[in-house]
Amino acid sequence: MKKFSLQEINEVLKGTILGDTNQLITAPEQLEVASNSEISFIGNKKYEKFWADSKACVAVVNEDISIEPGENKAFIKVKNADLAMSQVLKLFAPPPPIFKNDIHPTAIIDKTASIENGVKIGAGCYIGPNTRIGENSVIYPNVTILDDCTIGKNTVIWSGTVIRERCHLGNKCIIHPNATIGADGFGFRPDPEKGLVKVPQIGNVIIGNDVEIGANSCVDRGKFSSTVIGDGCKIDNLVQIGHNSKLGRFCIMAGNSGLAGSVTLGNGVIIGGSASIKDHTKIGDGAIVGAGSGVTGDVEAGKTMLGYPAVEARDALKQWAILKRLVNDSKK
Repeated sequence: MKKFSLQEINEVLKGTILGDTNQLITAPEQLEVASNSEISFIGNKKYEKFWADSKACVAVVNEDISIEPGENKAFIKVKNADLAMSQVLKLFAPPPPIFKNDIHPTAIIDKTASIENGVKIGAGCYIGPNTRIGENSVIYPNVTILDDCTIGKNTVIWSGTVIRERCHLGNKCIIHPNATIGADGFGFRPDPEKGLVKVPQIGNVIIGNDVEIGANSCVDRGKFSSTVIGDGCKIDNLVQIGHNSKLGRFCIMAGNSGLAGSVTLGNGVIIGGSASIKDHTKIGDGAIVGAGSGVTGDVEAGKTMLGYPAVEARDALKQWAILKRLVNDSKK
């Protein structure tokens, strides 16, 4: 079990210690359920009220904290408690699964594939012709990477993932279990004689550096050209990204959200959980789409959209307030 003193943790956080404790810290935990050997955090002043009943011996807190830690307890004051707590979690993180062999003997690797130094490939993987895997990347068991793909350096691909032909991933990406990169886009057209005719999807997917894609998410290949995920994007579990969509840098998509085909997101766009975006829609830099919203038209940079169909947040809140008053009046 890992154990750290208050001072050892603060060497990493470089904060200001308020109070003191001689208790060694064994784990991070939520404020309400932490034991007296665990560290927690207070990232918002509204949670200060829970500290009095918490057994945690240390809390990472923002600099504007207005309470005292108490006897044999301590605070580590930092500029951003949420970011600091991520550093604490790294300290206590268990090691990743172990590879007894860098390349498992049951992995099938085409003779034309290029596997660079430090790569680890687990049992049951398939690496197709002309595929290149960059230095120090880790491919966990039962991953399929088909022909002519490129995987950058220091990328981690978890079990069950399928990366179809001609797709390209950058450096330092994380692809979580059972994600699918490069499946066919959803393209069909009615034909009076044949019913629905499938439109071939001959493009690919290009994923930038430092991208994370959650479990069971799907990024469809382009009908032509590429579906593009920009550097630093973070995609949650169960997200659908349609063919020929293009995400700028540092976009966030929460779970169960989806983009139809040919959607364009600017830099820093945030899509809330279960939100849906109509095809051929453009969403400007820094815009936010609230959870459960349905966007049917272009969104200007910096706007926040709510509702179904989505409208600007201030208009949505006004509409909801009016509806609430109407409901209340009808009950009188």
